[in-house]
Amino acid sequence: MDLSEVAREIAISPNNHLILIYQKVDDVWSQIHELREHNGRITGIDWAPNSNQIVTCAVDRNAYVWTLKDGVWKPTLVLLRINRAATCVKWSPQENKIAVGSGSLTISICYFEKENNWWVSKHIKKSIRSTILSLAWHPNNILLAAGSCDFHCRIFSTYVKEIEEKPSATLWGTKMPFGELLFERGNNGGWVHGVSFSPSGQCLAWVDHNSLVNVADSTHDKEVTELRTERLPFLAVLFVNECRLVAAGHDCAPDLFSYSGPGKLELICRMEAEKQVARSSTSAMQHFRNLDRKAAQDSEASEVATLHQNSISQLSVTESDLSGVSRFCSSGMDGALVVWSSQS
Repeated sequence: MDLSEVAREIAISPNNHLILIYQKVDDVWSQIHELREHNGRITGIDWAPNSNQIVTCAVDRNAYVWTLKDGVWKPTLVLLRINRAATCVKWSPQENKIAVGSGSLTISICYFEKENNWWVSKHIKKSIRSTILSLAWHPNNILLAAGSCDFHCRIFSTYVKEIEEKPSATLWGTKMPFGELLFERGNNGGWVHGVSFSPSGQCLAWVDHNSLVNVADSTHDKEVTELRTERLPFLAVLFVNECRLVAAGHDCAPDLFSYSGPGKLELICRMEAEKQVARSSTSAMQHFRNLDRKAAQDSEASEVATLHQNSISQLSVTESDLSGVSRFCSSGMDGALVVWSSQS
């Protein structure tokens, strides 16, 4: 799923090989495009707000850049050179590079080669020992954070000398040749499901399968602060400003956290009040009919007491400025999308 804040359009995939684009007019969403090129389940979509291009990847080991021409979205194949499924994809802040994670222990950094009029890729493989699950770009367009199934979060340099000037030093590292590993942190907590840089790029947050929220601070020698929560595992994390971040996952609702320095990571609140769910009673005859038909006992309530009725799998920015993110949206495995105000 990805949302274009300028055009008020959204690109989604209904867990298959199609990309559907919807447009909002007078508070009503209507489908306006259907993109068909992949022959496997879509695993990642990212919409570039400035160039108005969409990049998609799928389990068919392919990625495509879609460009709108005369009202029709045209695909261009990206040469990933991988032998396993692509798992996630992100545009760089300057929209001149694409990062694609995969199951082939590789991150493909793709850029457009004007001479041959196609997208080519370079591979980052250093230290990666399992499938890449999540990606996040640093604001400088060079550094890339990646979370993977080997329980590690890492930061790499993606400097491509063919298309960009030599980068200046950062707090994460000074020498940044392509593929250089600048930060690595792992534990026995499980898969790293989500990663996010703060707006300045000085802090990196990630969430993994042991319900930990982690923040590495480059201004304090990359010191890592961990907060163990009682929530179910988180699947996504997003910095909304320099001192606040949102995490969401199997608990079906976003949680707001504050970070004010090493050792000072705290849970502020859950970002929604539980809604009242009507519980229906059934007769004894209907109860036994359900047992006979479903071979299972009905639960007392058919709905979870949150807006999302299943796990939240993604958090995306919808409105932001220099001070941070003012609105973001969550998409869940229930097929719902909810827009939140980070000020609430």
